[in-house]
Amino acid sequence: MTSTDQVPAQRAVSSASIAEVTARMREIGATLPRQDGVAVFDRVYLSVTEELERRLVSGHFADRAATGELGTRFARRFLDAVDAEAAGLRTPACWRPLFRFRRHPSVHPLQFALAGINAHICHDLPLALVDTCQALGVGPDTLETDFERIGELLTGLEERIREELMPGPDLLDVADPLTHLIGAWSLERARCGAWAAFRALWGLRTFGELLEDMADGLDSTVAMTGRCLLTPLWH
Repeated sequence: MTSTDQVPAQRAVSSASIAEVTARMREIGATLPRQDGVAVFDRVYLSVTEELERRLVSGHFADRAATGELGTRFARRFLDAVDAEAAGLRTPACWRPLFRFRRHPSVHPLQFALAGINAHICHDLPLALVDTCQALGVGPDTLETDFERIGELLTGLEERIREELMPGPDLLDVADPLTHLIGAWSLERARCGAWAAFRALWGLRTFGELLEDMADGLDSTVAMTGRCLLTPLWH
């Protein structure tokens, strides 16, 4: 995958419905071993996307159409990366650490989940926001209110990860490497960073080369963090 493929101004994304992307996530979960790192992230992300679908139906969001468009385009970036990797094609750099270490016996499931969230929120979300604004012909202000409401879902994502994937309390002391790793990464900071990156990309949308450089730099930086999150910790 070339850098141009990752630049929102030049990447044509075909938008499917939220129901279609959740169906694809279920397919991924059904075909992979449960302990596979991609499957671990897929399960967590599926639960959040299903909740997004429920809230769209209930009228929770101010602009249902725009939020549905964003949710679909956001999910598609993860699904596109999975499909590219399965086909032996080049994937965005931010997803490569998870694909490389997905079966490593010394990486904890919590690390797989965090690495997937890091790639998806810090890289895919800013690009999906730009995709959505361009597709709908609107500016960032149109999405800001519902972006904050989506933040509530992401907070739920973090809580779910801690409930389902954290090891027992006997393993969680201040000297434990996993405890240190968890404390070094923040979903809230990642979400705020994603919005800032989106605004920067949006400001560069008419400057092709600068936009591409910004997208490439974002991808590389997120990839470095993902590699650190997947540091093998025990056997």
